[in-house]
Amino acid sequence: MALEIDTRAPDFELANQYGERIRLSDFRGVRPVTLVFFPLAFSSTCTSELCALRDNLTLFQQKGVELLSVSVDSKATLRAFAEQEGYEFSLLADFWPHGEVSREYGVFLEHKGFANRATFVIDTDGIIRASIITEPGEARSIDAYREALAHVVPASV
Repeated sequence: MALEIDTRAPDFELANQYGERIRLSDFRGVRPVTLVFFPLAFSSTCTSELCALRDNLTLFQQKGVELLSVSVDSKATLRAFAEQEGYEFSLLADFWPHGEVSREYGVFLEHKGFANRATFVIDTDGIIRASIITEPGEARSIDAYREALAHVVPASV
């Protein structure tokens, strides 16, 4: 079961597509975070969803929100995916232990071996203020992101 709104987001540290270690707690007191779990790099729905985020990155930048995406792919796969599609946000590898962060957020699909499509908007205090969780195979819309981002106070940019 996915984490609920108004609960503390579990801290984690994962490598991004460049091997840099990204820790959720580093953003506390600094800027809100939108954490986007997606099943697999290079799959059609995931690619279209992340391309929509890429094309609407200003939605997040205008509110000073850090956009972080997470999948069970390796950092090498995520780097190739980001380079091919021109993603300018972090793609985090929940590779090993396999799906550990996805499990902590309650969105890992054990029978499939990857995370469901789930988004958590986390404020500067580390509290989940909004979420978008769709059925497997169902994409999240940019309008859903707009609505979710309305629940965070803009960071100073």
